[in-house]
Amino acid sequence: ASGFIGFPVAQAFVRAGHIVYGVTRSASKVQKLAVEEIIPIVADTSDPSPWLPLVATLDVVIEAIAGRDIPHLSKLLLESTAKAAKQYRPPHAPNLAYIYTSGAWVHGDSRKEIVSDTTPITNVSVKITAWRPEFEQRVVTHSDVSGIVIRPSLLYGRSASLLAPLFKKAYEGTVAWYGTPGGRYGTIHCDDLAELYLLAAEKSAIVGGKIFDATNEFTEGVDDILQKLVEVSGAKGPYEYLPPSNLFEAALTASTLIRPYLARSLLGWRPRKASLVDHLEIYYNSWKASEGL
Repeated sequence: ASGFIGFPVAQAFVRAGHIVYGVTRSASKVQKLAVEEIIPIVADTSDPSPWLPLVATLDVVIEAIAGRDIPHLSKLLLESTAKAAKQYRPPHAPNLAYIYTSGAWVHGDSRKEIVSDTTPITNVSVKITAWRPEFEQRVVTHSDVSGIVIRPSLLYGRSASLLAPLFKKAYEGTVAWYGTPGGRYGTIHCDDLAELYLLAAEKSAIVGGKIFDATNEFTEGVDDILQKLVEVSGAKGPYEYLPPSNLFEAALTASTLIRPYLARSLLGWRPRKASLVDHLEIYYNSWKASEGL
């Protein structure tokens, strides 16, 4: 709940009037959560036992450890929660909703194919997330929880998420990123993403078993992002592309041409934040402030 996705999600639930428990691995984050009226629970990701008894009365559990991308942890949390639901919830209780955080990289890397929420996953070219499509199905077809999957695209805003290293290089004087010219990203602001989690949770009784692409209705050119960053950061141009040296950097080169529709049609969700390129100066300055620069 103290992470880049989990924190704004927890804040959105608090603003909507819900009682929110927030799991953090670090005791130093307890105050950060408590100040936001999030009830802190200190627990290691690999040991959910401190909070599992709470599922007796909860409406929804949200797994937002996507940034770590460790398959066995996601599987452990799903099955532990499902087992606890059977153990602690009375027989007449509705199914516990379980929202799993996947990611747009499951669609693979393609500069030609346009995909949507319901496009069958056949392109697993992004190797770091090749395990996820099968696990998504495990979540949405689970018999003991009402599973929902949310796939965030490239996140921006606040402390910048995966874009933080790019902003750091720009602050130091150069704009360099992984890939080749002509790529495009699906993007989403962390606040708009949080609103989608809230809507999905509140309507989980009717959207259980669904998978939602969490992305703006337009994609953004990587060249446009890098050129705008040169301008707003004062870095020495021109920007340059770097060859990836590991699976994570290779994933950052992936183009995803996503046209989402399911969250809009079923949940009435519509992102409100300005695009990454249009307000890049604001988002870059927000990252600097988060770093104390």
